[in-house]
Amino acid sequence: MSDLPRKAVTRTAKLAALPLGIAGRATWGFGKRIVGESAELVGRELQQRTAEQLFKVLGELKGGAMKFGQALSVFESALPEEVAGPYRAALTKLQEAAPPMPTRTVHAVLEERLGEGWHELFLEFEDKPAAAASIGQVHRGVWHDGREVAVKVQYPGAGEALLSDLNQLSRFSRLLGPLIPGMDIKPLIAELKDRVSEELDYGLEAQAQQAHAEEFTDDPDVVVPQVVHQSDQVLVTEWMDGIPLSEIISDGTQEQRDRAGQLLARFLFSGPARTGLLHADPHPGNFRLLPGGPEGADDWRLGVLDFGTVDRLPGGLPATIGESLRMTLDGEAEAVYELLCAEGFVKETIELDPDAVMDYLLPIIEPAQVEEFTFTRGWMRNQAARVADPRSPAYQLGKQLNLPPSYLLIHRVTLSTIGVLCQLGATVRLREELEEWLPGFVPEDPVDGEEAVAEA
Repeated sequence: MSDLPRKAVTRTAKLAALPLGIAGRATWGFGKRIVGESAELVGRELQQRTAEQLFKVLGELKGGAMKFGQALSVFESALPEEVAGPYRAALTKLQEAAPPMPTRTVHAVLEERLGEGWHELFLEFEDKPAAAASIGQVHRGVWHDGREVAVKVQYPGAGEALLSDLNQLSRFSRLLGPLIPGMDIKPLIAELKDRVSEELDYGLEAQAQQAHAEEFTDDPDVVVPQVVHQSDQVLVTEWMDGIPLSEIISDGTQEQRDRAGQLLARFLFSGPARTGLLHADPHPGNFRLLPGGPEGADDWRLGVLDFGTVDRLPGGLPATIGESLRMTLDGEAEAVYELLCAEGFVKETIELDPDAVMDYLLPIIEPAQVEEFTFTRGWMRNQAARVADPRSPAYQLGKQLNLPPSYLLIHRVTLSTIGVLCQLGATVRLREELEEWLPGFVPEDPVDGEEAVAEA
């Protein structure tokens, strides 16, 4: 039996304590206000204490609590530095590790899913996990053919833990919302719940990973491990060494940061174009920086892990994204507005000023306006403050815009990737990647007749 179901009461109690703790600190803050301390200082300290408790609890748990924490962690760039600083280490830890599953439980799962003679499939198998995540943990081993492998073993009861945690967290999502300016927590939790069954299906994950592994074989920039074996709760893939992106964020050289950022942007936009799939879990724990190219080039490549959550986009990213970006850069306010209306970003019952929509979009797409752009936490904080301040025109307009369901995951993945780029502090030639991979960003060449008319 897994430690997850057995400790369900403890897990629920820890999560339930979060809103109580928030309420208690609010009372504490009210008391400090009474004795004359400024609202700004009290509010800042209250937010900091709340954030520290939140990530302490999430870091102690697996399941949906950790999944939620990882999803939030990529947005720490949007937090004020005095709030983000003290618990940045806790966020980084969330991206990489969780308490391990007992060895006897691991062996029980392997025996149930691979058979009594599961040991014979491996020349070596390390009982101590190499990594742990929200629904499973990874063990290092050597497959019977001599290949070094990563063996991902799903926690028994992981599905129940995921849903239980996310249901509990959704009950007080409004209290957590202020931690990430401009981030609506409730839709994030709802989307994570919608993806539970898909993430628990290692068959779907194996298919998505193998599709990427085959497409990126011998790629000079991106490495995806091949799938070796798969069963219901066990996924065996080739082992991949490398420097975790979380280490590059904390200690990497500027050269490593820039290279990681460039390749992360390249993978974000090239993946859907090349495979029809969007890797939808872009937190730093799922990426590695590997030295050298296929021919031993003195450069770095991006290793990509964990394909449990993907968005299926057979035609690649929607051309609407590229078209609206291009037209915004060209200042075509009316055309952008018409396109957004047609795609459902503006509801039929609402009428907005196209120029106001343009003013809202331009700062967001600033990285695409220049040849290269340096992503920083300061830039991210400014963007978050602009759309989160109820007094700002951007906030009022943003409340009136709509995000169609088909764009939900694309939107979150893009925001998350930008969050990681800001954590890296990377200088990236983003426009170069958009021109290469994003449908609609570069206008299609006119046919001969049209070209002749245009020239005339």
